[in-house]
Amino acid sequence: MSDSPDDSVPLLAARGLAVVRQGEPIFGPLDLELRAGEVLLVEGGNGSGKTTLLRVLAGLLAPSHGQILRAGIESEDLLAPVGFLSHATGLRADLSPLEQLDFFACLYGVRPGIAAMAALHSVGLAGFEHMPVRRLSAGQRKRCALAALLHTANHLWLLDEPYANLDRDGQILVDRLLEGHIARGGAALITSHGLIEPQLSRVRRMRLELADA
Repeated sequence: MSDSPDDSVPLLAARGLAVVRQGEPIFGPLDLELRAGEVLLVEGGNGSGKTTLLRVLAGLLAPSHGQILRAGIESEDLLAPVGFLSHATGLRADLSPLEQLDFFACLYGVRPGIAAMAALHSVGLAGFEHMPVRRLSAGQRKRCALAALLHTANHLWLLDEPYANLDRDGQILVDRLLEGHIARGGAALITSHGLIEPQLSRVRRMRLELADA
């Protein structure tokens, strides 16, 4: 990773954040803070706004109300991306996992101390480094996306249902990657519908309720 973030300032903060579509509230208003070394687990059923919240925090959707700060700075003023993993992994079907990691590294920079090949091996893709992504299973594509997170230099991870499409070994892998990330001074906000319980040493929880509840 690059220089460690300032522990006195949250890596991510939201104040009065809300999204409204066609006059109907999706979530909020809500406040949250996420500091270096923390994992925040956002729980809620289908339709509670978890995915929308992550897309807003990642800068992919504009909030209807409220303010987002990254490291104390208005998010709209930031050029550096966050590490964002959604249900759609964002992988190019015609690239191999190794080519995919090299592509992301050109965009986002590389975390010092881990080569692309080592990142792929650490997520269980040894032997698949040069296979086109389109030939990988859903679980292998998720592992490739996780390797990209591990390889690139992002202090803040936003992970939407990171345990989906993974077997038990894959779920343990996610926990291991999260533990390593926060040990390096990173932070992560992850979502869950509650069916899979993360096994982490440090995790805070926040629940989103259905807007009409």
